[in-house]
Amino acid sequence: MPLERILPIALLLGSNVFMTFAWYGHLKYKSAPLMMAILASWGIAFFEYCLMVPANRMGSAVYSAPQLKGLQEVITLLVFAAFSAWYLDQPLKWNHWAGFALIAVAAWLIFLE
Repeated sequence: MPLERILPIALLLGSNVFMTFAWYGHLKYKSAPLMMAILASWGIAFFEYCLMVPANRMGSAVYSAPQLKGLQEVITLLVFAAFSAWYLDQPLKWNHWAGFALIAVAAWLIFLE
């Protein structure tokens, strides 16, 4: 697979790691003040955007906008599944995996020509 197809995917992967921590990382620290969680999440999200925007800019040269969104959703689910199990100690159950699989099938349909 050529670099122009791989690099946007790698950047999307990195951006999703940051965004997952921004959205859900504070759940491990529920005793922290809400405003602190919000500010920390905003700070983390800055780095997510530093990867997401270039990923979409570069990716739009080889993928359509719907394809980029489909990639984003699948990557988000995979990153979240790992994060939920390893960071939050909340592994996914069969119904979560089944629901995520259906979303992955929907994303695959976007790539059909």
